Amino acid sequence: MYFFKKTCCLLAFFLSIFFYSQSQWINKDTLRGEFTYLLKAKLDQRNDYKHEELFSLQVGDNRAFFVSSQSIKRDSVIKNSAKITTEGNTKTISLQGVAVPKTKFSYTIIQSNENIQFFQLVAMSLLSYKEPIISNWKLSDELQTINSFNCKKAEVTFKGRNWIAWYSTEIPFPYGPYKFTGLPGLIIKITDDRGDYDFELVKSVPNVKLKGRLINNISDYRYTNPIETTRPKFEQALENARANPSGALANSGTTIIGGQEVIQQRRKQREENKKYENPIELE
Repeated sequence: MYFFKKTCCLLAFFLSIFFYSQSQWINKDTLRGEFTYLLKAKLDQRNDYKHEELFSLQVGDNRAFFVSSQSIKRDSVIKNSAKITTEGNTKTISLQGVAVPKTKFSYTIIQSNENIQFFQLVAMSLLSYKEPIISNWKLSDELQTINSFNCKKAEVTFKGRNWIAWYSTEIPFPYGPYKFTGLPGLIIKITDDRGDYDFELVKSVPNVKLKGRLINNISDYRYTNPIETTRPKFEQALENARANPSGALANSGTTIIGGQEVIQQRRKQREENKKYENPIELE
């Protein structure tokens, strides 16, 4: 029996990945920019602890991919280590003895000049919804140097939080972490006014090292052929999967070896912790 120190949501997602582990890992987008952000996030209102996690922003010709660095590592480990057997219509998954990187953020976000598209596996289905690019930024003449970049200030109210961003026209990409796009330069740092969430650029790959490279370390199962929905319907599907993850997986013909007790324990724990959650989007 293997044990995952995860919520039911992440356990369901984690197991779902295996079903897609044989998908191709080829992305034909030319890599124009590669950036790493550090997120410091207060996820639980009961204490001041801040979870830290690195994210990768990979910029192509006409779009950018934003995904947890741990997710990229996890996908690679699962692709190379998961043992999947099929008997009839039932898939059996085993990761016994395999150390799998953990993440609290299993989504993928694609930013473009047209919209923002959010992707996440819910049980055995890849769901996606689109949102418009943020257009109500308030630009300021205030300047600040952050990590050697000359930055300008911008502010926005987004999904119930007030955000302060610092962007640099020295890097002429209109992208940034999470869903934050639409500024005349790459976002170097962005923080909400409560101090609960903070994204900061901590690494950028020099242009000379990008020549001839493609965006090829993000598995295409993360964004190919999704079921398109709306954000409210996505949230409802996610809640349903959290409430009954084993049922959602069983409906897809997937068997969890030695995982039923873990799922039940995590479901009870999640129900208790839910009222203290501090999500990035409050609306």
